This record gives sequence, structure tokens and C-alpha cells, in this order.
Amino acid sequence: MTDITLFPQPARLEHRGRIFSLAPDALIIAQDRALGELLASYLRPATGFALPVQAADSGESSADTNAIILESAAESDSPEAYSLMAGGTTLRLRAAHRRGFLHGFQTIRQLLPRQILSREVVPGVDWRIPGLELDDEPAFGWRGLHLDVGRHFFPMDFIKKFIDLLAFYKFNTFHWHLTEDQGWRIEIKKHPRLTEIGGFRAETVIGLNSPEYDGQPHGGFYTQDEIREAVAYAGARGITIVPEIELPGHAVAALTAYPQLGCRGEGYEVRKNWGIAEDIFCAGKDEVFDFLEDVLGEVLDLFPSEYIHIGGDEAPKARWEACPACQARIQAEGLADEHELQSWFIRRIEGWLNARGRKLLGWDEILEGGLAPNATVMSWRGSDGGIAAANAGHDVVMTPNTYCYLDYYQSVDTDSEPLAIPAILPLQQVWDYVVIPAQIAKEKRHHILGGQGNIWTEFMPSSDHVEYMMFPRAIAIADVLWRHPQERDYAALVERLRRHLPCLDALGVNYRLLDEPDNA
Repeated sequence: MTDITLFPQPARLEHRGRIFSLAPDALIIAQDRALGELLASYLRPATGFALPVQAADSGESSADTNAIILESAAESDSPEAYSLMAGGTTLRLRAAHRRGFLHGFQTIRQLLPRQILSREVVPGVDWRIPGLELDDEPAFGWRGLHLDVGRHFFPMDFIKKFIDLLAFYKFNTFHWHLTEDQGWRIEIKKHPRLTEIGGFRAETVIGLNSPEYDGQPHGGFYTQDEIREAVAYAGARGITIVPEIELPGHAVAALTAYPQLGCRGEGYEVRKNWGIAEDIFCAGKDEVFDFLEDVLGEVLDLFPSEYIHIGGDEAPKARWEACPACQARIQAEGLADEHELQSWFIRRIEGWLNARGRKLLGWDEILEGGLAPNATVMSWRGSDGGIAAANAGHDVVMTPNTYCYLDYYQSVDTDSEPLAIPAILPLQQVWDYVVIPAQIAKEKRHHILGGQGNIWTEFMPSSDHVEYMMFPRAIAIADVLWRHPQERDYAALVERLRRHLPCLDALGVNYRLLDEPDNA
């Protein structure tokens, strides 16, 4: 058992000493009982072992005891660092912080035979880990995956599975895109029509905005209790959920529910097709900001995340140009044009969030017309927006569509792939993702918080389809964000994936098969 394949790759791993075999009478020894029970919950189903959790100071164990020991380490600069030592009767996991232990648990799951991922007892397996020493910590503090539930709604059981998969690959951020032109997915008690009306569309266009529709109503939303459940579930696994509430654009579902919030004030319908809508929130009406503060107030109560994503992308200005209220706002605030009006809009929301101890995060369009003073930029239209923002002293999450958009086709042979956004992003290109571009000054590179992959679901009506588009590309993103290797060996990545992909089978994930070597 000398061949070890881990995703993401650890910072240091050395083979040392004897194999560790988990015995039926093994103990978990932990200072934090809740952590010990979480690890036991990962290992009990497949092994059938009792794995009792024993306090570290109970004095009941001996040197001959077969045990997994969770041990506090000295304080570390990295809250996600951990070390692992396996040999003989002992598997010792050390970390200074809870997230380090959680990452160590996932490493243990990957080191054991893949049958450990089963939810039922698997008899006859020797639950062995090679003798080793491992020290590990991530290169970036923001390692995320985004899921759009506005275009297509996904039930809570898939949201939990999505979170579990993020944890397995040591992502720490789930960017949950909750509102769109095609559907509003979060219950807001003060404005119930958002989900009663805005949460459902009459039908969905077929394909790339063809003249045909499927004739099937589509919709759904998450109750506030379900949101709390998801936040707690993610938090227990070391993942922060960052909610996205789109403004001022991508707002047609909200305008359908409350037409007075738009410039026209009437004629809205939850969108049945894709693309960018002309109708956005009116910047000239004070009631729009009252409404948004109501919405965001409930969002803050549900999500403890430091960051709140407000979108800020793809907001056409035609309605504002023709709107007397918006033009009056431009005059009253001394703004030059509608781009500065959007910047004013974003700054107003940012001030409200900052006053409540939160940070605003938006797509790179928030740079247009002047960036809000404390805003963090998510750079998606390539890397240029992130480069400009970082060099100007703003924090950035790098998620360029050219490397990170998992709704793009995975092969140039698009006829053999499910319908996708008409762009190509093969696995090798994802693997080439460089998080910190060379154009960012060295003294500004600390502003790059990390990166993430994005999944937009126009053409993904099922969870199986989402998984197919995620994997194996999301694994490559996890590897890059954890280690950010200076040299990229694509052939070695593919070979590691060939050894690892049976883990996805064990987890019940629908993934795209790797290309054959002559086509890779």
C-alpha cells in the first residue's frame, strides 16, 4: 500500500513505519467529544465498528490500544492546517483549529480503502492506512464552489450532498446563488410574494432560447428553516455559505412579485428563457432600498457569513435612461451617468451592510462607475477585473470564466456532450488555472483571497446533470486552490484521477469519464 492518491494533494507526505490497521475494538480519543463523534459518524457505517469516543484524559487507554487520537497542536498561522501520523496501533491527527481537524477527517477517509465511503457495512475489508507522516495546509483562504439554483431549483437533499462533496475535497466556501430573473428561491417573511409569485415560472424555453417551450411549470424555494438547516449542516463540515441576492439586475422574478420596484411599474413575468433582461430594480425610488434592506435584513439573520454577495452584474441601463426617477437621482446626487448611478446604488447597499458588520462582495461589473470603498470583487470576465481591483488595494476572489465556469462544454466534441453554454472548458484548461496573475504587483498579491468554480444551471435541470458538469473538473480546481502548484503536470493529474474516480462511484456521484489517453 505505498501508492497514495489524495485530492487535493497535501503539502508534505512521507512514508514512515508500519501500516496502521483500524481494528474492530478501536477507540477514538479526543479532547473535543463532538469532533470525535463526527469522525466516528464517517467511519462507523462502512466498518460496522462501535468506535467509542473516549476523553483524552480518561487514562483508560494504553500503548497497545488501537486508536485514532485527535490532539490539539500548537497555535498555527493557518486555521486550516493539520498533521497526520499513521503507524502500528495509532493514527494521530493534530490541529490547532476545528477546520484543521475537519480537513484531516477527509484525508483519513481518502487514505482508507474506498469502501469506507459506503453507507452500509462492507464486510471483509482490511481497513488499513500506510505508515506515513503528513503535514498540510492550504495555499488560499477562499476555496469555493458556486451553485445557481435560480435557473433550476434543487431540493435540500442535493444541497446537502453538494456540501458533503465540497467538504470531501476541502473546499471551504459554498456560494449559493439564490435569486434570478427565472426564480426567487429564499423565503422572505416580510415580502411573501417573492416566493409565492417570484418562485415559479410557467414553463421553460427548450435549448438555447429556441421558439419552443416545455409547457411544464418550474419552481420552488427554500424556507427559512431549510436555510438554517443548510447553514448548520455546512458549518459542521467547515464550510461557510455565502448567499447571493442579485441587485440591481437579474431582478425580474422580484419585479413580477412587486412591480412597483421597477422603472416601468408593470408588465413583468418571471422569465421563461435565458439571457440578460432589460428590467432591473429602479435606482430612483426610495421604496426599492426599503425593500432591499428588508430582504437583506432577513438574509443577515439567516447567514452568519462575513460576506454577502449582491451580484451587480449584467444590469442594462436602458430602463434607467428612460426613467424620470432615475434621471432625477442622477441630478440630485451629482452623478455623471447611469454607470455612476449603479456605483452609487452599490455604495448605498455597501454602507448598509458595513454598518451591520458585513462585507459586500460583487461580480467585477461593480468596478464600473467607481468601486464602493470596502467592496470585494469576484473577477469572472477573465482576470482583468481582479487584476485592476487588487492593484487598487481591494480584496479579490478570482473566478475567471476561462478557467472556472463549469457550465461550459467539457470537450470540443459538443455533439457527444449534454447541452451546455456554448464555450469549451476541458479539464486540462481548468488545471492550468493560475489564481494570482503575474500582472498583480507583489505587494498587492495578498489581496487575492483565493478562487472558486461556478455552476450556472440554465441547461442543468437535474442534480445528476450538475454532478456531471462538476466532476472531475471541480477536483482539479480543489487541487489548484489547495496547493497552487508552480508546475502543472497534466498527465500526472489524469493518472491520479484514474486511481481516484472510484471514490466518486462509492459516493454515488454522476461524473464525466476521463478521455482516453490519445484524446486527453
